[in-house]
Amino acid sequence: VQLQASGGGLVQAGDSLRLSCAVSGGTFSRYSAAWFRQAPGKEREFVAAVKWSSETTYRESVKGRFTISRDSAKTTMYLQMTSLKPEDTAVYYCVAGSRIIMSTMRSLDAYDYSGPGTLVTVSS
Repeated sequence: VQLQASGGGLVQAGDSLRLSCAVSGGTFSRYSAAWFRQAPGKEREFVAAVKWSSETTYRESVKGRFTISRDSAKTTMYLQMTSLKPEDTAVYYCVAGSRIIMSTMRSLDAYDYSGPGTLVTVSS
């Protein structure tokens, strides 16, 4: 399974951005998927996840601002980000896995596949 994130860029605080993650080489409808991010000098952290059953979960700091969704027919996952803040600046990565349960959705180690990230920079 290959994943490719895109849609990053330089925006101002308060702006919106939509990230996409194209999935190929597998049956995406069977996978749970998530977004993680890594800011300079910091560890990679969980942002949002969508289970194969479409259940979602979010990092507390992005609730109400970010929306994760998936389009299994197009094998694509999205992260709609609104009201962006400078602290959202990071490289965003999409990951996927076939054995994800609710208790592991926020754990990077639970996912089997990852791809190159896309940089999001939010200026103040």
